[in-house]
Amino acid sequence: MDDLDAVLTKMAHAPVPASFDAMEARVLARIAARPATRAGLGIGAMTIAAALVIGVVSAGFPAREAGAVSALSPLGPMSSLAPSTLLVGAP
Repeated sequence: MDDLDAVLTKMAHAPVPASFDAMEARVLARIAARPATRAGLGIGAMTIAAALVIGVVSAGFPAREAGAVSALSPLGPMSSLAPSTLLVGAP
């Protein structure tokens, strides 16, 4: 890290190149000269229509009923995950 510190210290004390003087003004001028691109009304309308279609279609499907799932207990007496049943291959 001493080499890096030395290089950074040397760069900090070096004079600023002349090309950097008006850099901010040049960058801002190029940004201002570039025309702003806007999405047309058609793209917005298509997006809204797609969102409405997806919402209506998804609301039309009935939801599945939630059912109780048996808890897995690998060390329980009647478990299919008990080490003895896994070694034998069948409970």
